Amino acid sequence: MSGYSFDTETARDRLSSELDRARRTLHVVLEDNAAKVGFGIIVLFGFLGLFGPYIAPHHPIEDTLQQGGSIMRLQEPSAKAPLGTTSFGKDVLSQFLAGARPTLIIGLFGGIGTGVLGFLVGLTSGYFGGRIDEFLMRLTDLTFALPFLPMALVILSFITPNIWVITAVLVVFLWKMPARVIRSEVMTVTERTFVKSARARGAGHMRTMFLHVAPNVLGIGFLYTAYAVGWSIVAGASLAFLGFGDPTTTSWGRMLQQVFRSGAIRVAWWWVLPPAIGIGAITTAVFLVGRAFEEIVNPDLQTEQE
Repeated sequence: MSGYSFDTETARDRLSSELDRARRTLHVVLEDNAAKVGFGIIVLFGFLGLFGPYIAPHHPIEDTLQQGGSIMRLQEPSAKAPLGTTSFGKDVLSQFLAGARPTLIIGLFGGIGTGVLGFLVGLTSGYFGGRIDEFLMRLTDLTFALPFLPMALVILSFITPNIWVITAVLVVFLWKMPARVIRSEVMTVTERTFVKSARARGAGHMRTMFLHVAPNVLGIGFLYTAYAVGWSIVAGASLAFLGFGDPTTTSWGRMLQQVFRSGAIRVAWWWVLPPAIGIGAITTAVFLVGRAFEEIVNPDLQTEQE
């Protein structure tokens, strides 16, 4: 019983230490100027995702702008339509603001789902080894072998696409990279003395895995979860551009698809640039923050730069 109590206290101390380390890491990351810019863009993106539909001046689909009794088709930016109009007379600004929410949902939940699934697979595979490791890594190899876009298009051809289905498809195909990296880190951690000591004191596999091993690889897990958000946004926009997005919502990827299908992609710059810049800005922001965090998780990068 005393060994069990000692094991619990040790695990709590280590977890508390890791949380303190995470707070210090966040502070250091935000001292990076590029990361500050990225973090600011992420906050703005989150604000648009939460409140964009409410601050949009018009309904992105139902309202058709008119002037002088005629529909404002492909009108350049003006006082009535600050970002111009589409070929159907819809307000581009309203579509951009409303489209931030589906993009945020797919990116956020796709990234978190990818990070969590990849973390659990890598943790389980690296900790247990043997046949479990063999099975999970062969499954990972299979996922690497399957091309994402063709397989996603096949799946979405038989299922009515919506935001949550698309998010699930992204998680199914994107978890492989975090899983590989986490597995490698876990295999290193399991050889350390404190893990062997926990097992010698009678700690069970689940307890050892989640209270002793997992906290030591959380940094890598958070890093790849951040990158997965960017991957999910780009992948979701790609599916929407190809016509496999949620037909009931306006997203940035669907905006690009609509301008392409209208044949105005080379002339209606005011329709193309907002969603394109939005997608590019948020994915770049995630990379900037992730890069600053990676330099802390992997000190060798700092050494190379110095």
